[in-house]
Amino acid sequence: MTKTKEHNTTATAVYGSEEMVRPAPTMTIPETMTPPEVAYRMVKDETYAQTQPRLNLATFVTTYMDDYATRLMNEAIAVNYIDQTEYPRVAVMTSRCINIIANLWNSPEKGESKTGAVGIGSSEACMLGGVAAWLRWRERRLKAGKSVDKPNLVMSSGMQVVWEKFCQLWQIELRQVPLTSENRTLSPKEAIKMCDENTICVVPIAGVTWTGLNDDVEALDKELDKFNKETGYEIPIHVDAASGGFILPFVSPETKWDFRLKWVMSISTSGHKFGLVYPGLGWVVWRDRTLLPKEMSFSVNYLGAEVTQVGLNFSRPAAQILGQYYNFIRLGREGYRSIQQNSMEIARYCHERIGKMRCFENYSKEVVNPLFIWSLKEEYNKSAKWTLYDLQAALQQSGWMVPAYTLPKNIDDIVVMRIVVRQGMSRDMADMLLRDIENAVHEFEKLQYPTTSRLQYEKQEKQRGKVFTH
Repeated sequence: MTKTKEHNTTATAVYGSEEMVRPAPTMTIPETMTPPEVAYRMVKDETYAQTQPRLNLATFVTTYMDDYATRLMNEAIAVNYIDQTEYPRVAVMTSRCINIIANLWNSPEKGESKTGAVGIGSSEACMLGGVAAWLRWRERRLKAGKSVDKPNLVMSSGMQVVWEKFCQLWQIELRQVPLTSENRTLSPKEAIKMCDENTICVVPIAGVTWTGLNDDVEALDKELDKFNKETGYEIPIHVDAASGGFILPFVSPETKWDFRLKWVMSISTSGHKFGLVYPGLGWVVWRDRTLLPKEMSFSVNYLGAEVTQVGLNFSRPAAQILGQYYNFIRLGREGYRSIQQNSMEIARYCHERIGKMRCFENYSKEVVNPLFIWSLKEEYNKSAKWTLYDLQAALQQSGWMVPAYTLPKNIDDIVVMRIVVRQGMSRDMADMLLRDIENAVHEFEKLQYPTTSRLQYEKQEKQRGKVFTH
């Protein structure tokens, strides 16, 4: 018998409902309503085939918070940060978070209120830091009666894509210092060679997404200080510390990368990475108030009072801000230190184990952030019948997401895999992952013929002159 609308009642079982035998809407909104239990189950069921968030070792984003943090954020899900008249305490907590982060980075700014802004993520925070540097450069040039039509920004090719977006949107020339086998992080001397009177800032990275390494900000600061003295320029540093901003203060507090350095004028980070908050949060802090151009502050009065905001987005969730402030209270310096050090310890354990496997070679000898990359050994790779892309697919069958990719331009002939260890990753989980890697490799080594990805790889590499021996 064909079911009709009247068969759906409050007593109808979810999987006995009419909607469950129809295709899910893909192009147009349904004409009629669906019971909430059925709608929930339809959407929930769509997600079952995905990797579980905590097994996603590709992402830097937080996938675990404790029950109280989750409860607090869920209770604030309807709160809009920008409505500061209605929710004034959220604005207060935002200022407190900025103060805490600024002091964590050794801010020299005097007074109780530090200069910073909240963002949806580190991408918005990067944008704000870049825009501020561009506007300051522009103001100096105009005061000197010079042209402002050729701004440029200098950083390594190991950048995150937000910097390409920033330079494209604001029409700024992006000058990339190539990464090489010898210079696996930003070379300060090579960066200085690319600087001139039109350089709005140099951007080193604390926690390079591609490799997990840190640019040497202190060495860059010394080179830039000499260059600025010789030329009379005032080229600043903006540190992209999306990952490292919440790692270095706790695992390597003696390292100078922050406002202890003369030319570091702004720093951005991601609260939803190693700040340990669920997705949707970034922070940017300036050395002092004079470095935040007035043009970046916008005021409106249509929310019930005058509201001034610095940001590319207007409305934004308040829940993540509450989550960040909760973490600061709940964890304190001790808690952050123990979590980040545990993540480092597990990352080093995986790094050591993978480095001992006869087919793999770690990209770097040390683990300086809770992430690292590795490749197939050159000799092993000459006769292998599989690639790291095959290993990615095999691990995905067990629920893991461990990405395989090529490194940036100039070293893009190297295929690597990366593990990001975050809060929620235990030693037991690491052992499960390592066993799955070992088992997958064991099966690959039984292959009689190359995989499809291997054939594609060899075709590309033969054009570069490489020789294979199977």
